[in-house]
Amino acid sequence: MLVTGARGQLGVALVEEFADRDVAALTRAEWDVTVPLVLARPPELVLHAAAWTDVDGAEDDPQTAAAVNVGGTQHAAELGAPLVYFSSDYVFDGTKRSPYVESDPLSPQSAYGRTKLHGEAAAGERAWIVRSSWLFGWTSKNFVRTMLALGAERDEVAVVDDQRGCPTFVGHLAAATCALIELPFGAYHLAAGGDCTWAEFAEAIFADAGLDCRVRRISTAELGRPAPRPAYSVLRSEKPGAPELPHWRDGLRECLERLGRARG
Repeated sequence: MLVTGARGQLGVALVEEFADRDVAALTRAEWDVTVPLVLARPPELVLHAAAWTDVDGAEDDPQTAAAVNVGGTQHAAELGAPLVYFSSDYVFDGTKRSPYVESDPLSPQSAYGRTKLHGEAAAGERAWIVRSSWLFGWTSKNFVRTMLALGAERDEVAVVDDQRGCPTFVGHLAAATCALIELPFGAYHLAAGGDCTWAEFAEAIFADAGLDCRVRRISTAELGRPAPRPAYSVLRSEKPGAPELPHWRDGLRECLERLGRARG
């Protein structure tokens, strides 16, 4: 099997989860997915974790974002194997006030969200579409690692409190992916149990990490980012047998334990 984006936080978790199989872990340096890859024979499975994830950067450069998220997914599908494509909560507009399920209308509001939605189509019919949200892990750049760094330096951090979602630990998502590939192709929502705002997430990070840092709750408008964000993007699955992930607080604790071991 082949894992793209193997150095990203999700790719690292997938390679670890599937370590008992014959895995070709390709980093961006080994395969830039914006260009086709020629293999002597197709793999049995492709876990396509390579992606453009800079939400605000996609507003400034939608063509390059699309080259990665749409063109790259098409190239992954062209390898001729069943494909797991990792999509996003940004394919929804965020106006709903109950959890989004797979059959809800898709209406991305940002350039990034549109590239992820078009990537779903590019994945083809022999694909599992995994919509998840607010990913964090023990490697790469993510909200948990950013808050830990800021919390160690500052007495107070301003964090948005009017966006609600499901912070999802990549270790739990990788384990759910292992179960998912036993199910029929199609779209699945795989996100952590529970939900919170970014500010509530930051407060939990500081509390569990033992950092004496306050959270000043602000609005999305106050933050002033270029790309619109879904105000509400809690994801749940309506699919029979879909894997259920642990609560986000459990994911946070596991992530902090991994980070603690890394620092030790």
